[in-house]
Amino acid sequence: MRRLGRPARRRPADALLAAATASVLALTASGCVTVHGERELVPAVTEAEAARALKDFTDAYNKADKAYDPALDAGRVTGPMGEINQAGLRSRQKSSPGGNPDHRPLELTDAKFHIPRKAGWPRFFVADTDSNRDTDQGPGDNRWLLVFVRGGDRQLWEVAYLSILSPGDIPAFRTEAGYAVPAGAGPGGPAVPPGELGERYVEFLRSGAAGPFAPGPHTTEWRAAREKEARRPGLVTQYVDRAESGGDFAPLGLVTADGGALVFFATRYFERETAAKGYRPKVGKDVKALLTGEVRNTVTKRWVSSQTALVKPAGTERDAVAVVGRLQGVTAAEGS
Repeated sequence: MRRLGRPARRRPADALLAAATASVLALTASGCVTVHGERELVPAVTEAEAARALKDFTDAYNKADKAYDPALDAGRVTGPMGEINQAGLRSRQKSSPGGNPDHRPLELTDAKFHIPRKAGWPRFFVADTDSNRDTDQGPGDNRWLLVFVRGGDRQLWEVAYLSILSPGDIPAFRTEAGYAVPAGAGPGGPAVPPGELGERYVEFLRSGAAGPFAPGPHTTEWRAAREKEARRPGLVTQYVDRAESGGDFAPLGLVTADGGALVFFATRYFERETAAKGYRPKVGKDVKALLTGEVRNTVTKRWVSSQTALVKPAGTERDAVAVVGRLQGVTAAEGS
């Protein structure tokens, strides 16, 4: 798992979890009344249940990391976070079958839960936590934001998105009746709807055309870095990006106090490296563990990339979307 952040702080599907609807029949003095769960706004979770989901995730994550066994947390991760996590564990399991000799348990503390109300399923909430994985422990520590999703009352809460942000990149959120507000759930909303962010981002990476994205390490700078890597002596690198918005990859967000939104969305991309005749692309051990085929002069890596965007309110014409975080990982590789 690779987390790409601001330069000054560098450190590290198809159908959305079966949608369920609930109908409760209640007999009253006036007769039979049907309450439709798909129409009634209800909190996604209680704070106590959210705290339990966070603990269950952390426990499973630590067991999997210690043993390098993806099966041990497979039931607690999904979506882009799940694919990145599971591929990383499969890779390290092959290179270190005895487990993780450097395991240090992850601790997630000081949790703040942003819980929206929603009709029907799926539901989600965001846990804003402090972790013991940063090297600059203290008041200015980065925060780990985990987006938990659940597709029905018989399913577990799973983490679909993880974002590691500086406190200054985490906005204040709008609340209604004490609960967070899901982005796209009402009139107005952010300048770019959550469902359009993936396609717009992919188009920007492809063409560089002027659009809603503000300059930064995950937009203009990343595109420039790709162009620099595209042609090096003896090696050509090609990139093909694809938006992901279905199933557990669906974009999720919360309305901010100013009427914009903090949105989590995902993309996939292929990175194809072709070496000059007589040479082979270099393949690191983490990628080699996920490799199929034989690398003769080409290797194609498949990546999952998870972005966190701060979107300004509707009506903003310039720099409406700031991509404040990106976490990505290789999930497969093929040689030819």
